[in-house]
Amino acid sequence: MTAISTPALSHLRALEAEAIHVIREVAAERERPALLFSGGKDSIVLVRLAQKAFAPGRVPFPLLHIDTGHNFPEVIAFRDKLVAETGLELLVGSVQESIDTGRVREETGPRASRNRLQTVTLLDAIAQHRLDACFGGARRDEERSRAKERVLSLRDDFGQWDPRRQRPELWDLYNARVRPGENIRAFPISNWTELDVWQYIASEELELPSIYMAHEREVFERDGMLYATSDFITLIDGEEPFTASVRYRTVGDMSCTGAVRSLARTLPDVVAEIAATNITERGETRADDRATEAAMEDRKREGYF
Repeated sequence: MTAISTPALSHLRALEAEAIHVIREVAAERERPALLFSGGKDSIVLVRLAQKAFAPGRVPFPLLHIDTGHNFPEVIAFRDKLVAETGLELLVGSVQESIDTGRVREETGPRASRNRLQTVTLLDAIAQHRLDACFGGARRDEERSRAKERVLSLRDDFGQWDPRRQRPELWDLYNARVRPGENIRAFPISNWTELDVWQYIASEELELPSIYMAHEREVFERDGMLYATSDFITLIDGEEPFTASVRYRTVGDMSCTGAVRSLARTLPDVVAEIAATNITERGETRADDRATEAAMEDRKREGYF
């Protein structure tokens, strides 16, 4: 008998097929999903994957952005442009509104950040819109606690994650069932690396916020990281702004997201730069992950992304 040969999927197309499978499974099993959209590269990839999952139809769920009020202006402009071009529905949860209504208390001091405050705003938005599933762009190579989560992560009635309650996932069999009050976080690109994401962006020619490419910016150095000068950060004695060629590997809140020195102004340059580094993006550029050894896991237990 002659064996039937089938063409092997490339690495990226295999990851794409797995992610599309996850998106379709969750969309089929849950009534009110949404896609958590930060304007960053991972959620931009998720949008493309969702478009492919339901083409030629439209994506059957909205985007949900949690706006800290301290986001990079380039990212907010990109978010609005993408929504206008794609016609996707956008839901916005505002940390400023959470502060104004007394749901959270603004941190004070030169190291104040709204990053952790996002959790309350996110959980309020999930409750307000009665969402029972949220797609997120978390990857296992980002940070150790994210490596602990399964592709589908159960959240309890209070939106919290308990690592001991994770469900088994055998091969590509996923359990998206929830009881009233519970919801799930779905991570379709959990098995991707940062390099996979950049290579996929290059292969799909996806547009990104401009701050992902090297540009001249006024920054200052704190704790070994380069922060953009802005109205949201108070300089400490001894900190002096200077101009440098930098880019961002992740686009979180301006108060806790650092830039890296770089001359990579094109996608091929960035892919080459990421291929050569041995430092994770969060380890290099996120102050919120440096607070304690378990900073991310603590936030995730509370309901963080």
